[in-house]
Amino acid sequence: MEKEFLNLIQKSFPVEERPFKKLAEELNVTEERLIDLYKDLKSRGIIRQTSAIFDTKSLGYDSSLVAFKVKDIDRAAAIVNEHPGVSHNYERNNEFNLWFTIAVAPDSSLGLEKSVSILAEIAGADSYLILPTKKMFKIKVQLDLTGKEEKKERVTRKKRQNMELKPFHIELIKELQQDIEPIKEPFGKILDRLGIDMSELRHNVSKMEQAGIMRRFATILHHRKAGFKANAMVVWKIPQERAEEIGEAVASYRAVSHCYLRPVYPEWPYPLFSMIHGKSRAEVEKVVEEISEDIGVKEYAYLYSTREFKKVRLRYFSPEFYEWEKRHG
Repeated sequence: MEKEFLNLIQKSFPVEERPFKKLAEELNVTEERLIDLYKDLKSRGIIRQTSAIFDTKSLGYDSSLVAFKVKDIDRAAAIVNEHPGVSHNYERNNEFNLWFTIAVAPDSSLGLEKSVSILAEIAGADSYLILPTKKMFKIKVQLDLTGKEEKKERVTRKKRQNMELKPFHIELIKELQQDIEPIKEPFGKILDRLGIDMSELRHNVSKMEQAGIMRRFATILHHRKAGFKANAMVVWKIPQERAEEIGEAVASYRAVSHCYLRPVYPEWPYPLFSMIHGKSRAEVEKVVEEISEDIGVKEYAYLYSTREFKKVRLRYFSPEFYEWEKRHG
């Protein structure tokens, strides 16, 4: 039941008055038992956070994956971590050894490239790559703990509806970023602070999902604590004319959580990036071998994360973005 529960809430956590009660009915247990289980999973470090997952680009933020080549990686990582738009930061086994994602606010005075160049200078990077998304094939971090899911899945894209973000929506986004409490009515405080009822909350959450502003409201796990001890960023050297076809094929594998097309450079000939999770390196490499055979591409490289320096949710519309730019701009 624990694994089924985790599979369920990774896909979607109900935005309801009593979400644990609804989940308990699906799993045929009591609401109290499920709340106790959730608390236990949090205390064991398996559940990282349950909150809204927003689409950075749809909120007007400019973002990119960045790779630094640095000598003093601990010092460089600490400097990079200070930027409020850095959500993920890892050491990887490559000459470009520091990899992070960064976002800058819609009204940033510096912009993305200038922010990265400032970080590179302060961190003492010998060189760096800015690798923004040219095409997204998949972003879906859902680990299969039961082992019952099919090896491949169909990746669908919803047609987005237009939505104008008003001041109320900004306040709602700030509230929905908060980690929920393991109590019977975890959305009660949000309703009180915003002065709305549950039907209004559900309506606005649905509108943001339909507009692509919010991907889903769900639980994110600590991969290693959940048993997925190996994850590799696998980069593929692919022919440009087959990029769409190959990207779709790689994204169809359930073990692939992220799949993007990014720019190439003279020192970086790999345009396709895929994040692959497994319970061991052998499991990850078996998946990669299957993918390689499937797409007919033999030139690829593994970038294993050897250390995690930072992994947090972005705090959208936070004053920290402007404070960092004021200090460094």
